[in-house]
Amino acid sequence: MTPMQALQQHQDLCNELHQLALEENSFLQQHRRVPDAALLDKKKGLLARLDETLAALRAQPRNSAEGAPFRAALDKTRARILQILQLDRENEQLLLRYSLAGASGSVAASTVASPSPSILQKIYQRHSSVT
Repeated sequence: MTPMQALQQHQDLCNELHQLALEENSFLQQHRRVPDAALLDKKKGLLARLDETLAALRAQPRNSAEGAPFRAALDKTRARILQILQLDRENEQLLLRYSLAGASGSVAASTVASPSPSILQKIYQRHSSVT
């Protein structure tokens, strides 16, 4: 597998993860409860595949992955990952809000602490091994 093929496979999976995060967000906003087991199982399956695509990317020699098309695809993938992280953060806040509201009756949304965007960026940089 070429570096570009490995990146394309990873990019396709990131697009699937983004779509799933959007579905989860819609479900949370509409139903105001934890998603069904089917959605959670789908998420677990995609995350397992994510480990595989990351391993394939890490196995690629760094020198062979140079070039403008690869760099553009890499930048596009990174942008999608940041979108996924931001959407996942919003989903976690919704889950927390609805679980707290269910436990105590009513909890103001302002009591839910949100992590700073710089924390998300640090997490992304720590787990991003492809440069």
